[in-house]
Amino acid sequence: MKTSFIKKEKNEVEFKIEFTAEEFDNAIDEAYLATKGRYSVDGFRKGKAPRKLIESKYGEDVFYEDAIEKLFSEAYPKAIEELNLDPIDRPTAKFGFEDIKAGKDIEMVFNVTVAPEFDVKDYKGVKVPKVDATVTDEDIQKDLEALQKRNSRMVLVDRPAKEGDTVLIDYAGFLGDEQFEGGTAERQPLTLGSNTFIPGFEEQLIGVKAGEEKDVKVTFPEEYHAEDLAGKEAVFKCKVHEVKETELPEIDDEFAKDVSEFDTLEELKKSTREKLEETAKNRSEYEAKNSILEKVYEANDIDIPDVMIEKQIDEMLYELDQNLRQQGLDIYKYVEYLQKDFKELREEFREDAYKKIKTKLLVEAVAKKENITASEEEIENEIKSMAEMYNLETEKLKEMMGEQGMAYLTQDIVNRRAINFMFENAVFE
Repeated sequence: MKTSFIKKEKNEVEFKIEFTAEEFDNAIDEAYLATKGRYSVDGFRKGKAPRKLIESKYGEDVFYEDAIEKLFSEAYPKAIEELNLDPIDRPTAKFGFEDIKAGKDIEMVFNVTVAPEFDVKDYKGVKVPKVDATVTDEDIQKDLEALQKRNSRMVLVDRPAKEGDTVLIDYAGFLGDEQFEGGTAERQPLTLGSNTFIPGFEEQLIGVKAGEEKDVKVTFPEEYHAEDLAGKEAVFKCKVHEVKETELPEIDDEFAKDVSEFDTLEELKKSTREKLEETAKNRSEYEAKNSILEKVYEANDIDIPDVMIEKQIDEMLYELDQNLRQQGLDIYKYVEYLQKDFKELREEFREDAYKKIKTKLLVEAVAKKENITASEEEIENEIKSMAEMYNLETEKLKEMMGEQGMAYLTQDIVNRRAINFMFENAVFE
């Protein structure tokens, strides 16, 4: 076998693989041994007829296709490695069957699309605004108040209802003297001021007490979903069973003991500050990294083959379909609902697909240029974390992921390290 480069135009590479007559004949012999059971020859049981008799009956080239397939499957990966190519699609092969004969040398000419080659630039010293990650006493107080609300309770009150209270009501809706369908409920909780009901309803219940009745007069909005009610005046006859208010616990040491593992409010505040600072740090770092990637994206031009973009669109549509199925839909119903066809939907994804591919290529190029790799320890730690998440043994998870899954995991670690490298080498203004 001999491999030789022919030419490269943009992202299309053409190369040739030549096989000697001996290599081709050996491939024919192997094809005969592997497939002879398919052929019937008088006087012989299937799989027992000599090669020459099968060729005499079915044609001299009967084993050529299988032989060529065998040569291709073994030679193509070696050629790709030898020529240092990074294919992104299946190759096309050219050879004339009329020129192929046992006992003669043969050659295959391949065309394949490869990943674009470029020299990534301007990824070090990227200037980005520094995001303020300061945590104030006010931030801590807001977090504690949110925790206070989550631990509140509803208590009955013997007073007129006010905004923020929750009332328990029966109601029945009327258009004139006729009660309309769908406008009736019993013991319905309603928080006044929540804007849950149609405009004007909740405000009229402010001031009522438990046991009282009230006629609430409203006008349905013109754009109301029920056409028979849209824009019409109605009366809801309401009866109030309960008025409840939200009782908030005091934010003190007892509160800290009830809602956390701490004994004092000061300890809870300290822990809250640490958590908020960590969240703010992560948020500012995330925003800075996105800003860096955006600037590197703008600074570099890449000629991306269409096949890469189409494959990315395929992946994005597959993910969309999976998400829709979790909601009881699928992509076909989704397209029908949007009154579009798949071609239009694909075009809508094209810009995002291009951006995803370009960003990925840029990050991988930075990793390659800076010789960034993933250590065995990093890979093992990642596998361990994933195994704990899915409650699996690490070896079982590796087996499930397979060689390709492990390669993706390794590349993901490398990409994260490359982004961290750009972050660490950025200039914060």
